[in-house]
Amino acid sequence: MVVEPETQKTTRLKSGLMWANVFRAPGKFGLEQMPIPKAGPGEAVIKVRRTTICGTDIHIVKGEYAVAPGLIIGHEATGVIHELGAGVEGYRAGQRVIAGAITPCGQCEFCLAGDRSQCGGALGGWKLGNTINGTQAEYVRIPYAQANLAAITDDLIDEQVLLLADIASTGFAAAERGRIKIGDTVAVFAQGPIGICAMIGARLCGASEIIAVDPDPERRRWATHFGATKTLAPDDHTPERIRELTGGRGVDVAIEALGTQETFEGALRCMRPGGILSSVGVYSGHLAVPMDAFGAGLADQTIVTSLCPGGKERMIRLMRLVAAHRIDLTPLLTHTFALADIDEAYAIFSSRTGGVMKVLITIP
Repeated sequence: MVVEPETQKTTRLKSGLMWANVFRAPGKFGLEQMPIPKAGPGEAVIKVRRTTICGTDIHIVKGEYAVAPGLIIGHEATGVIHELGAGVEGYRAGQRVIAGAITPCGQCEFCLAGDRSQCGGALGGWKLGNTINGTQAEYVRIPYAQANLAAITDDLIDEQVLLLADIASTGFAAAERGRIKIGDTVAVFAQGPIGICAMIGARLCGASEIIAVDPDPERRRWATHFGATKTLAPDDHTPERIRELTGGRGVDVAIEALGTQETFEGALRCMRPGGILSSVGVYSGHLAVPMDAFGAGLADQTIVTSLCPGGKERMIRLMRLVAAHRIDLTPLLTHTFALADIDEAYAIFSSRTGGVMKVLITIP
């Protein structure tokens, strides 16, 4: 790591420049100096203190999900308010805040209908690190700040709430969209950070049995730690094994949290008639629905998808769970890096070495 002298940092910041992780082309990204953003009407600029690397960021840098060259990557962050634009009320400079990965406007047809993730159109709520500059930088501009900034109370530290911005909100949404009821049996395919949070969400919703499926023994141990009642290593007979564990019935809800044909089909094949498949995986290739597994469309089964719910009300609700000690996601932050070491952080996260679950990026 190259440590920037404090005098040099001060000069740079006075010149209006910040360090940011910029995507240029598939496989080409890294730190560059970029202008510190300015807050326009209804916006806020946050000085980032904590951010992360997400699985979606890996899809972006590999070229599996297209974004514009020159975009700053990242969509999970906590920080302090640096600047408020005109019309943003009830906040102050220096206040600690979190903004969800999804930043809806709160005004459009989709937002008013409750589909805030789809603000303005398909996937439109996901702006940070997708259609506008993201959070892997010293400063980030938050659109529609009045609808998206949630104050972090003094009894909570940044590490306790950081993962609420995306993976917790997304994983919990998988359970919510699956309409899990008290006593339901649930299978969760893939035990990465999203899958773990989906499993926690299933437990919060009242599932009586949660079967966690993952090929990695370490991730199966994580699943047990967070509440799985049984764990399985996947093979060609996984759906049959799950049916055996449920007395031949199949699970009420299957959650797919990776985004591959194999995990999607496994989830579909282990459901009971009338069951729900809740999919939150990011599919970067062709996906087929096998008609025999889907009962030729006559098995009363439902497939639902989710994009991370956002907005400040969602963040406030999730922070209540943390404050009430119902959830503790800090163990998932297994590795910590400075922003200056972003290349090494990406290498470890993408290769899944060293037991990594989630990478924390700190910015002084």
